[in-house]
Amino acid sequence: MFENAHSKLRVGDIMTRNPVTVQPGQTLRAALETMDAHDCHHLPVISPSGHLVGVVTARECRLALRLPELVRDDWHDHEMIDKLTVRDIMNTSVVVAEPDTLAKEAARLMLLNYATCIAILLGETLVGIITVSDILVAFVSST
Repeated sequence: MFENAHSKLRVGDIMTRNPVTVQPGQTLRAALETMDAHDCHHLPVISPSGHLVGVVTARECRLALRLPELVRDDWHDHEMIDKLTVRDIMNTSVVVAEPDTLAKEAARLMLLNYATCIAILLGETLVGIITVSDILVAFVSST
């Protein structure tokens, strides 16, 4: 029954379209302020030429600053916040999929790659992002 309820759910149906992005040369402060302003924890990293080159997550930011939690009061005045760049901390091993990928397959890719998000590409163009939370919400909503 669980299988049937989700067998046709596609990534394109549940992804966040046109996600907020950052560039490799931006500071860690800029990335964290972007996450804070858009209430997100995953930012695709786009090169100046428009190509996906990585992803930066709240977890990577927290680890780079050696903080137990990522609380604005803790990171806002951190000594490394303007010294580190997105390039310094981003993950370059980005898991990618296409919009017509089954959500079940996306979940499997996340598990296999220990990934908390997948960049959704149409050709070489970033069109969305999907997170573990997106998949959980979609699976729970469709039962």
